[in-house]
Amino acid sequence: MKITFLGTGTSQGVPVIACSCDVCTKGSKKDHRLRSSVHIEQNGYHINIDAGPDFRYQLLRENIKKLDAILITHCHKDHIAGLDDVRSFNYIYKKAMDIYALPRDIEAIHREFSYAFAEVRYRGVPDFHTIPIGHEKFKVGNIEVTPLPALHLKMEVLGFRIGDFSYLTDTNYIPGETLARMMGSKIIVLNALRKKPHPSHFCLEEAVKVLEFLRPEQAYITHISHLMGFHDEVEKELPDFIHLAYDGLTIEV
Repeated sequence: MKITFLGTGTSQGVPVIACSCDVCTKGSKKDHRLRSSVHIEQNGYHINIDAGPDFRYQLLRENIKKLDAILITHCHKDHIAGLDDVRSFNYIYKKAMDIYALPRDIEAIHREFSYAFAEVRYRGVPDFHTIPIGHEKFKVGNIEVTPLPALHLKMEVLGFRIGDFSYLTDTNYIPGETLARMMGSKIIVLNALRKKPHPSHFCLEEAVKVLEFLRPEQAYITHISHLMGFHDEVEKELPDFIHLAYDGLTIEV
């Protein structure tokens, strides 16, 4: 399985063109983070987790020309705003894009992209095949996916486990049942917004404690704001098996 981090940032961690903070102007390329998502390739299938506002640029940057499905963690705009750009894949493959999400999030997608679901649709609008999911395992082609329910303050969000890879973002509380589902993963990706505590996201210390409990072979922090500090400096503070992810990072498991 090949995993590419398309983005590792948040709407609070904006690119250099829109921000004048030291991290954005003096940091390395690893400090310039677009909105969080990953692209997964396995068994000939290509899956995205989330499609935020930077979706189109991220796919172009990584030269990704195939996409079979999108898994949605939750319906906040920084995770679904780029869905309109699936229209290119609709045109190439002559079929709707499979979108897997909680029923609540499917309702939000129908509202946000109402023109794509109208009885009379304009030519060329995106074509979505929305598929409701819950807490039970499901398959994308021949790939088994295990949902990882968690809380984003009071909002339920989903992470996903595929094989030995677990991805969970935008959370500040992981139930025991979900921790059990993540156990044994070789690679775990978890969010940490900043060092200072936050009401709806893990801070760095909290994320590290969770990862030390789960103890995967390798762990990566994502959904990082520029309030975290410089990538290279923060990396030195982390346990050997935990790393800050960065845009464009590719790993295999």
